[in-house]
Amino acid sequence: MEHEAVAQAAAVGVPDETTGTAVVLYVVVEDGYAESDDLRAAIRETVGAELGRPFRPREVLFVDAFPKTQSGKILRRAIEAAYTGADPGDMSSIENPDALDGIENAR
Repeated sequence: MEHEAVAQAAAVGVPDETTGTAVVLYVVVEDGYAESDDLRAAIRETVGAELGRPFRPREVLFVDAFPKTQSGKILRRAIEAAYTGADPGDMSSIENPDALDGIENAR
């Protein structure tokens, strides 16, 4: 993600009635940037410009941290499950379980 306000980003595919699958982008913002609707729109446009319009996220949600494994990999399946309300499965390898609460309460 090449937007200056984005420290980390995780995209997940979620069910969509129109297209089958839509992109939802979760973002951790860099220090010094404020979460806002303007920033959300700018990030959507940046993704659309870089990857093409079909990949422009339906939603951009702000979080403080991502759930990660002990090796530092983002648990996208847990993020997707939190968004859809599905069972995330085995979470025994999660390094920071509090991040899941943040995903469920994304802004």
